[in-house]
Amino acid sequence: MTNAIAAAIIMAATVLGVGFGMCFATSKAVESAARQPEAAGRIQTLLLLGCALAESIGLYGFIIAIILATAK
Repeated sequence: MTNAIAAAIIMAATVLGVGFGMCFATSKAVESAARQPEAAGRIQTLLLLGCALAESIGLYGFIIAIILATAK
């Protein structure tokens, strides 16, 4: 029972952190592209790389939650 609660807390924290981080990065990328339209391609590349790294952190949290939920 305690493992399931720990898994739920880890998933909630991971999802919230990744979600807020990606939203913040996207808003800053749009703001930067609006200020410097000539750099929009480079900004988009960096944004996609950052979002991919953030998603990998979300997957790590998911894997840890599964391990905790199934541990005896």
